[in-house]
Amino acid sequence: MGRWWRCVNSGPPVRVLIVIGVAGSGKSTVSRSLAERLAAEFLDGDDFHLEKHKAMMSAGIPLQDDDRWAWLDRLRNELQIRLNRSQQVILACSALKQSYRDRLTRGLEGVTYVYLRGSREEIRQRLKNRRGHFMSPDLLESQFSTLEEPPDAVRVSIANTPEGIVKEILLGLPSV
Repeated sequence: MGRWWRCVNSGPPVRVLIVIGVAGSGKSTVSRSLAERLAAEFLDGDDFHLEKHKAMMSAGIPLQDDDRWAWLDRLRNELQIRLNRSQQVILACSALKQSYRDRLTRGLEGVTYVYLRGSREEIRQRLKNRRGHFMSPDLLESQFSTLEEPPDAVRVSIANTPEGIVKEILLGLPSV
């Protein structure tokens, strides 16, 4: 069992970090690096999408809420499995709406959200340069339209380098 983390100004230990944001915000890159630094398991929410939903997004068709519920439930179950094993986990997951975040973490303890925040222009530029991902850049406006910024997350600007973003997040997660 590894270290637990405690967020600044909060009580219970953090055992799950969920890194959220729109497509292209750097969720996977930052989460993978955080997992390495914190000796935690990394899960990428994209790996749990159904193939038909990946095909929809590749075609520029945004998912609807009904398309997302089973995906969020699968992710929640994966988090619960790790919590039951006393594992620490970092999950990269868009979780753009509060209702998605509520469903994702219903009944789970020790969860903290990290929100990677960027402007449309910053994200648009990143998506233009991204290769080999199923998410169509045409869905950017849909992502921002769906986004409900989380009031209770650690907020970090994507303007920094991935290493700088990780350092900023880690400043809020001292060991206990």
